[in-house]
Amino acid sequence: MCENRKSALFACTLLLVAGSLCRVVRGDEFEEVFRWKLLDFNNTDTSGEDGSDGVFFPDVPDDAAPGMESLNESFVPYHNLPMGVTHHKGRVFVTVPRRRTGIPSTLNVIVLDQVPEGDKSPKLIAYPNALTNELRTPYQPDPKKLISVYRTRVDRCDRMWFVDTGFLEYPGHRRQVQRPSLWIIDLLQDRKVRQFEIPESIVPEGHGMASVTVDSSSDDCDGAYAYIPDLAYYRLYVYSFRDNRMWTFNHLYLSFDPRMTGFNVAGVRFRWNDGIFSLALGPQRSREEGRTVYFHAMASTSEYRTSSRVLQNETLANVGGYDHLFTYVGERGIKTQCTIHQYDPQTGVMFYAEVNRNAIGCWNSAQHFEPENHGIVQLDNQNFIYPSDMTLDSDGDLWVMTNGLPRWLYASLDTDDYNFRIWRQKPARAIAGTICAPGA
Repeated sequence: MCENRKSALFACTLLLVAGSLCRVVRGDEFEEVFRWKLLDFNNTDTSGEDGSDGVFFPDVPDDAAPGMESLNESFVPYHNLPMGVTHHKGRVFVTVPRRRTGIPSTLNVIVLDQVPEGDKSPKLIAYPNALTNELRTPYQPDPKKLISVYRTRVDRCDRMWFVDTGFLEYPGHRRQVQRPSLWIIDLLQDRKVRQFEIPESIVPEGHGMASVTVDSSSDDCDGAYAYIPDLAYYRLYVYSFRDNRMWTFNHLYLSFDPRMTGFNVAGVRFRWNDGIFSLALGPQRSREEGRTVYFHAMASTSEYRTSSRVLQNETLANVGGYDHLFTYVGERGIKTQCTIHQYDPQTGVMFYAEVNRNAIGCWNSAQHFEPENHGIVQLDNQNFIYPSDMTLDSDGDLWVMTNGLPRWLYASLDTDDYNFRIWRQKPARAIAGTICAPGA
């Protein structure tokens, strides 16, 4: 039964009418950290004489790709939609993938102690610097530069991992500028540790690599692995830091569920067939079995799992015969399509960024995986539209980005309203009094 809670009662009623179990109860609301009507950057030139907000590459060469020579890369605030958020020791990293022209920097940072008190809409700062993010030579490959980044993750060794897709998703002008690559940056020194170019033999284009999950240990930094889902090609790539190698897994569970391709977000109806989207590291089984690795497709309400020992076995990936090692866990329930999920080791709870319900769902891993054991810890159909990313920092806090993506893609954003928000909450406080709390 649903209990009253600010901004959730009406949504709960609708879900109950639809026949879904809704359990929004006494957990604390997520704290709104930042919010923007439109993004602004401190590295843009605002002195454009043509009324634009500056140009970050004005000259188009004669040998530019056909159709690309007419594109204007002047800063267009409306085109900048934040996608990912990661917090690490006083800095918040925000990504803005290049899905439209006019984006000055795809990887950005906010230094918390440099934000003026009361400023809820700070300007973004290009990270590691503006030059690395700059499309100086139009649409020509340059491995030292970032083209488009969706989400970042920080490991237990203070390193930030992300995939630069190398892909411009401009409508009508989609282009693979350069090979996608995995970047690893030492955040204590703001220095690139490694860049691994993903070969064409693994994937022809990089636009489906929208997230990365890092499996690491603080006492063996060189033993880290990156698990990279590909929502477009329905594959899973695994990278070994020690071996500096990458391999591929293929499985039917990595594809979408054709019954779950329909979405309805903020009154915008659409269909997506996104495959495997997120992996979450569960508890350690044993030294031999490794960790449980949960995964799901975006266009699906099913959850699956395998083990880290399976994924870290390059020979197994190449030889095959591993179908039975990817197993079905269960259904989360109606309208539970989600982007990212995160497992909190302190509470044993999995959190889900549920885009169809504008909510953060939860499941206590001590319970059976079935819809009646899934709850909701945050739901807001006004301010929590489309949770696009969710991360867990070294302090044990959950960070969430909401960005209204479907409105931006298929309708329009109200630029007089706040469209993008960053939220924060401690898992134990979020689940307090819910079905996901210990002993509930």
